[in-house]
Amino acid sequence: MTMAAQMLTTYPKDLGGVDRDAMIACIDACLECAQACTACADACLAEDMVAELTACIRTNLDCADVCGTTGRVLSRHTGYDANLTRAVLEACAAACKACGDECGSHADMHEHCRVCAEACRRCEQACRTLLSSLG
Repeated sequence: MTMAAQMLTTYPKDLGGVDRDAMIACIDACLECAQACTACADACLAEDMVAELTACIRTNLDCADVCGTTGRVLSRHTGYDANLTRAVLEACAAACKACGDECGSHADMHEHCRVCAEACRRCEQACRTLLSSLG
C-alpha cells in the first residue's frame, strides 16, 4: 500500500464522491513522474550533447514542477474545490503530454529519456482518468 493510499484511507471525512482508487493512482503517478522528470533533467545535463537537450531539460523541469504541485493539491481534501482540481489535472496532463513527447523523441539515444517518457505517459493517463471520474 502506497503512502497516498494509507493517507487517503485515514482521512476522517468522506471524499465527496471522488473515486478513491483513481485519486490514489493519480497522486502516486504525479509524484513518480515528478521524480522521473527531475532525474531525467539531471541526466540530460550530464550528457556530452547537453546543448541539444535544452528543450528536453526545460520540459522535464516544467513537468516535474507541475506534477509535484498536482500531487500536493490532490493530497488535500478539506475545502475541496472541484474547479481548481480540474484545472490542475488538465495542466498536469498537458505538461506530461509535452514532456512525454519530448523525451520520447530522445528515447532511442538516451535510456533515461525513455524511462521518463513512460512515467509521463502513465501520469497523463492517470490525470485523464481522474478527470473523467470527476464528471
